[in-house]
Amino acid sequence: MGVKFKNPLIALALLFSMQLSYSQLGFSHELGAFVGPVAFQSDFGVRRNLETNAGNTGISVGIVHYINFAYRADCNCYTTDKYFNDHFKLRSEIAWNKTSLQHFGEFVDASKTSEEADQLRAHTGEAQNWDIGMQLEYFPLSIRAFSAGVYSFAPFGALGAHFVSYNPSVATSFGDSDPNNNNNFYNPWENVSGGDPFVSAESGTTWSVVASIGTRYKLSVLSDLFVELRWQYYFDDFVDGLDHKLPSNKNNDWLAWFNFGYIYYID
Repeated sequence: MGVKFKNPLIALALLFSMQLSYSQLGFSHELGAFVGPVAFQSDFGVRRNLETNAGNTGISVGIVHYINFAYRADCNCYTTDKYFNDHFKLRSEIAWNKTSLQHFGEFVDASKTSEEADQLRAHTGEAQNWDIGMQLEYFPLSIRAFSAGVYSFAPFGALGAHFVSYNPSVATSFGDSDPNNNNNFYNPWENVSGGDPFVSAESGTTWSVVASIGTRYKLSVLSDLFVELRWQYYFDDFVDGLDHKLPSNKNNDWLAWFNFGYIYYID
């Protein structure tokens, strides 16, 4: 289903080659990397449950590239003093994240001794995704002033879109432990499925929307640290390998990121 990133380095090269072409127009660019924890909000567990939110967590890493419209690489000078140039940057990135998934909450509490509770406790999974995409970052404070050291911090907000290649896994230790046998999974899912699959380890692709808030910290003339909190909403509900049809399944999968990164000004 869909097309996978068979070689993420190829996708990275294509994306950055498009971004670096902006340097022909005189804009400067920045390169960086980040790492951080993620919390997967999916069909595993119970909606708005703290134990679920804290338990289904994983890791992310990524490489980022920025077009800096405030500075011209061809003349080592600032661009024309326009609001857009001094308050926006274009960010592109390729990133990877992985989260181990299991069921938490009232339906798998130790006091529950039914077959259905056992089915939920036995069911585990893993969400693993490659992202490639762009965001437009807005800096309320002057980018020029931050670069000159007037401010130590530069808060920002961002909005963009990512193309996602997802590769979930599904496992169960219930019954014959066959992840392709629907009888090994939570009975109510089968009852309302109408014959449609509700667990799947099939890889696929989808689009997502991303929104971030964060801040940069000026480390040196040519380098920054940054921290950001990101929300990502997928346009598919099988990113986690589970898409049941119970009334509680009101939204597609989404992901919360908390990234820490380093950025270097190339020119």
